[in-house]
Amino acid sequence: MNSDNNRNLIIFFAIVLLALAYEQFFIAPKETTAQQQRAAAAAAAQANAAKGLTATGQPVVAPLTQAQALGATPRVSVQTPALSGSISLTGARYDDLSLRNYHETTQTNSPPVQLWTPLGAENSYYAEAGWVGTNVAGLPNGQTPWTQTSQGPLTPANPLELTYAASSGLTFHREIKVDPPFMFTQTDTVTNTGAAPVTIAPYGAVERHGVPPTLGKIAMEGAIGMFDKVLKEAKYPKWKKDGAYAYTSTGGWLGITDKYFMTVFAPPQSEPIQAKEQVSNVGGVDVYETSYVGQARAVAPGASVTEVTHVFAGAKVVKTLQAYGAQLGLPNFDKAVDWGFLELLSKPVFLLLDTYAGWLSHLGLGFGFAILALTITIRLVMFPAFNASYGMSTKMKKVQPQMKALQERYKNDPTTLQKEMMGLYAKEKINPVTGCIPMLLPLPVFYALNNVFNVTIEMRQASFGWVKDLSSPDPTTIWNLFGLLPWNPDTVGWLVTVEHLPFVGGVVLLILHLGAWPIIYACTMWVSLVSGPTMTGVDPNQQAIMRWMPWVFMIVLAQSSVGLVIYWSFSSVFTLAQTYFLMRRYKVENPIDQFFARLTGGGAKAAAE
Repeated sequence: MNSDNNRNLIIFFAIVLLALAYEQFFIAPKETTAQQQRAAAAAAAQANAAKGLTATGQPVVAPLTQAQALGATPRVSVQTPALSGSISLTGARYDDLSLRNYHETTQTNSPPVQLWTPLGAENSYYAEAGWVGTNVAGLPNGQTPWTQTSQGPLTPANPLELTYAASSGLTFHREIKVDPPFMFTQTDTVTNTGAAPVTIAPYGAVERHGVPPTLGKIAMEGAIGMFDKVLKEAKYPKWKKDGAYAYTSTGGWLGITDKYFMTVFAPPQSEPIQAKEQVSNVGGVDVYETSYVGQARAVAPGASVTEVTHVFAGAKVVKTLQAYGAQLGLPNFDKAVDWGFLELLSKPVFLLLDTYAGWLSHLGLGFGFAILALTITIRLVMFPAFNASYGMSTKMKKVQPQMKALQERYKNDPTTLQKEMMGLYAKEKINPVTGCIPMLLPLPVFYALNNVFNVTIEMRQASFGWVKDLSSPDPTTIWNLFGLLPWNPDTVGWLVTVEHLPFVGGVVLLILHLGAWPIIYACTMWVSLVSGPTMTGVDPNQQAIMRWMPWVFMIVLAQSSVGLVIYWSFSSVFTLAQTYFLMRRYKVENPIDQFFARLTGGGAKAAAE
């Protein structure tokens, strides 16, 4: 039974290792292949561009620079504590926006994240709203020249007022408000000054012309929408492959999302809508569009109708999404964060971590200490199970001499040996299963935390010590003495050749990126492993495998989010402390006491007592 227990422990480690290896050596290489394909496509496009052609061989139209695109239309400035940019008066288009509080990199002079890019510039990305109708001339669309009637820029205290008069006799008044975080509120009032009734319907659309090479990776990036409280998502590659999706819904929200940022329309939640997500090729560029058309309404002569629409443009901060969802009645708005299939675990773990970070921020402490607080909490929750597991393991270690004696005595009589061992277990109140089941508990926690550190913007560029971004791998490496030497091994020319090898290159790169925290984690895990009771009675070959596991995990986790590695390092320290306490409690000899006994000249037996 004890060998079964040890075998189950090795199986558990093997499962975790296979899961990690699958992510690093299967998912990551797929992304590398995708990047190489994008690079090849970019090279082909560059070669065609030299000939005056697009990547598909069509005549090329050179994109405008950012300044040229902004100068092509009259504009109204947008200024809030969180946002800066402008709205084009042509089409009243939302097409120029930067996020003041988020930067492209952790460098001091890094520019703010640019969310919207004007039409005509490379990778343009924007939102627009208007009206559609049958046999109604001059309805506002993306080319409509609006007139500003308010003064000054759009700010939280100063709404933007626009007007437009159509040839059909319809006049349009648009008021745009913006709040301090990320929400625009658009109120359209349509008045029929003509002699005949008309039927019109509102629409909203988010468009992206081409996908920047930094997007479309493992996280959910592409089309997103909540239709009748059902989340619908499509990553860019699948979206392009499928071409189009159509949905009907009452209310909801839809748009385009990146890993951390998104732009979505939220029509009135009581209004029926027809939504569409489509991809088309225009001038050799893939245009990704999500749009909706609202309920048609008749406007009699002299009558008016009003439509209030919300446009979210900003960072997917969980608390902000939840607040907007509650304020505007947007269903499951925080599901815009890609929680993964373990949402029931990932979300509570994140909320607890975020709560700790909020409390600790008043003490000037960041997310690193929140990770420590989370580690303590999880260890306390799991303490009863781990206590039973380690307690049972120490008991089994204590009866090892008796078990070996039985094995020698009945080595030729397996039936009697089994009976005698079961009798020994019953006498000592040992249940080997109790020592196995708790070993599976950390596995779902691992996946939940891995998802939290990879998809929540709260982890992005959160610092802890020398780490400036908890969502990225440890920035230090053994090859530049953990940042002390002024060079980066990524720039070594021979790596360009090695990294294209599907397996060997991946291993080499992982070793090259062996940071301080992965090494700390491996050391704490190794000490915890060799100090615990699980190594006793294990076959020497199995012991050798188990002793190598911390160093294999170190290499595999080297490219994981450093926040996850920090959590596991803290957890290993608690495991070591708990193991030491239990082994002292059951008066079992342990390597820690033996080590200190040797230092002080005492005996191992005295140390254990």
